[in-house]
Amino acid sequence: MNLRDLVYGLYARRVEGRLDHAQVPKHIGVILDGNRRWAKAAGGSPEQGHQAGASKIQELLGWCAETDVEVVTLWMLSTDNLDRPEDQLVPLLGIIEQAVRDLAADGRWRVHHVGGLDLLPARTQSVLKEAEQATLGNTGILVNVAVGYGGRQEIADAVRSLLLEHAAKGTSFEELAETVDIDLIAEHLYTRGQPDPDLVIRTSGEQRLSGFMLWQSAHSEYYFCEVFWPAFRKVDFLRALRDYAARHRRYGT
Repeated sequence: MNLRDLVYGLYARRVEGRLDHAQVPKHIGVILDGNRRWAKAAGGSPEQGHQAGASKIQELLGWCAETDVEVVTLWMLSTDNLDRPEDQLVPLLGIIEQAVRDLAADGRWRVHHVGGLDLLPARTQSVLKEAEQATLGNTGILVNVAVGYGGRQEIADAVRSLLLEHAAKGTSFEELAETVDIDLIAEHLYTRGQPDPDLVIRTSGEQRLSGFMLWQSAHSEYYFCEVFWPAFRKVDFLRALRDYAARHRRYGT
């Protein structure tokens, strides 16, 4: 361990020691951004960057478990990413599939897919379904793996699901128009039944949501971190929690 690592370790313990667990967000959404830029800066390939980013996930979940976070949503692949050239997309999907298998094999987390399942290759679909089924009985953190996810796509899918459900019941458009409200739409989101994210973290210095959890993040706090995702450290995570705890959430009041 070099001097810099020692200093960061001491600082992290200091921040953690002052953290009020009663003020910790229960649901954290994370936009895992900067894998390719991290690899480029290190002289590596994009694939190496994605692999390093996947390896960071278990560390993050360990930190979340230590601080009593209950739900974590990881944006691993957007609907826009699906338009990448095949020579980029295929290796990325393979890395994501292995990361999901690793989450399931860990034995602590409950894995849940959020995204357009039918947009993904059959093999990726199978991995996501198997991971979710295998971890149903786990009692640890609920880990939403957002693969093939887009916020607008989610809302469109929710409305489509709502319409199909009521069509099957014979509900007229007039009756549906009278009853549809925010809660009814929320029941058809990918995250139905879950609390909305209290905190959304984005790495790499970009200060935008890019469509991440558009519906659910209406009252979320945002934390934008300069470091690329593979370089995200425990001290960065604790800073995000400290920043969140210092804010006064007013929910528009």
